[in-house]
Amino acid sequence: MKALVTGATSGIGFQIAVYLHKKGWELILSGRNRRVLKNMQRKFGGSTEIIPADLSDIKQVYGVYDSCKDKNIDMLVNNAGYGIFGEFTETDLQDEVNMLNVNIIAMHVLMKLFLRDFKRKNSGIILNVASCAGFLTGPLMSSYYASKNYVVRLSLAVAEELKREKSKVKITVFCPGPVDTNFNRRAGVSFSVRPISSKYAGKYAVKKALAGKTVAIPSPIVRAGVLASRFLPQKLVSSAVFMIQSGKSVNDIRK
Repeated sequence: MKALVTGATSGIGFQIAVYLHKKGWELILSGRNRRVLKNMQRKFGGSTEIIPADLSDIKQVYGVYDSCKDKNIDMLVNNAGYGIFGEFTETDLQDEVNMLNVNIIAMHVLMKLFLRDFKRKNSGIILNVASCAGFLTGPLMSSYYASKNYVVRLSLAVAEELKREKSKVKITVFCPGPVDTNFNRRAGVSFSVRPISSKYAGKYAVKKALAGKTVAIPSPIVRAGVLASRFLPQKLVSSAVFMIQSGKSVNDIRK
């Protein structure tokens, strides 16, 4: 079995790669940091391939697919992504466009191209890493939250299409709450809910994807919060998120 993991050099993506490797999967790892990728390749062994790429560049997104399309990929892990913090009128527009290119466009393109391949052979798994933010409105991280809403809704819609076609291809959207990664430490964030470890998050995401689960939310408290947000007034939810986000203090937060 072979998996392509984007955003594989840190955080959840790194732990997904580690767990898949332990389960005997062959890996193709993509990320921006060539040095870390090479270190991972040495650690995991000769069957591991690397594709250094900046997925904010659409040409490099297609390049990743072209490098993998004839390698019989069994799982696509769309993990690459990052967030930008700040008021919508104050954040840098080009930074924001780059973020949307990674969080939405790259995810969309890779999902579509690999899904076509998976449907032809009637097998394969797509694991899209989103966030519980994908169910919410996020003032002070408005574009990030909106981008994760896109990942969640696209994943659910396509999963329903596959279900009705009786396809054996499966899509899982992973929606964690707080995860203890550099994403949060660089933000100077403290949570009322204790963050889960990136190791636990990566393992949980893969297990649910292999089990064919459509939505994977690792924390019972977060699951309850997502459910409650469906019934609470939107203004109240937005106000609560604003209070949480107002504790953050950086402009650019990457996974």
